Amino acid sequence: MTSTMPRGSRGRAPERTLDEQVSELEAETGEQHVAVTFTLNSVTQTVVLPSRTLASDAIRHHLRQTGTHVGCEHGVCGACTVLLDGKPVRSCLVFAASLEGRSVTTVEGLVEPAGTLHPVQQAFIDCHGLQCGFCTPGFVTTIAAYLEENPSPSREEATEAIAGNLCRCTGYQNIRAAVLRAAEITRERAGGSPLGPDDDAARASLDDKVRGTTGPVGGKAGRA
Repeated sequence: MTSTMPRGSRGRAPERTLDEQVSELEAETGEQHVAVTFTLNSVTQTVVLPSRTLASDAIRHHLRQTGTHVGCEHGVCGACTVLLDGKPVRSCLVFAASLEGRSVTTVEGLVEPAGTLHPVQQAFIDCHGLQCGFCTPGFVTTIAAYLEENPSPSREEATEAIAGNLCRCTGYQNIRAAVLRAAEITRERAGGSPLGPDDDAARASLDDKVRGTTGPVGGKAGRA
């Protein structure tokens, strides 16, 4: 049950208070209820629900933000990952009551105000990082949070970033490519080079990422 608590209008009884709603539901169901107010995708929401309700169920069933998917319901697969105050969490392991006063971002909330896709969302399109798409929302939120902490990951770091999420379709190669592509898009939108800063340290790092242990053609090191 969702409450927006509008003001009473002429010709009808005023809306019930949250306490009244909680008391009525507890009397009807014999189950403890709680009113929770939190920010979901930049919009303040108030919901009245059973105390045992999981955050994933509150988001999907009470607030109809169905981009968050529920897979294993044991916190293993990562499909239900949302950002709680900017940090990725498994919403199937969090009680909705614990969201009081906090900020939650789902895959829908990552879209920028003008309607532009988030760099990670765009990267999944560019790299075809999905097939059935069930796991995708959890990957997108996980990667978005990761790139906030590490905006220029290597291939190995990109692999580590997605290691906690499960996908049964793609083999992970395109998802890893999407991590690297999202980092490029972020730099492009900031007006920089998609490869990052052009300095000696960046060049050395790029050589390691691209060339690895392979020696230069002709057996000669150095640059022209």
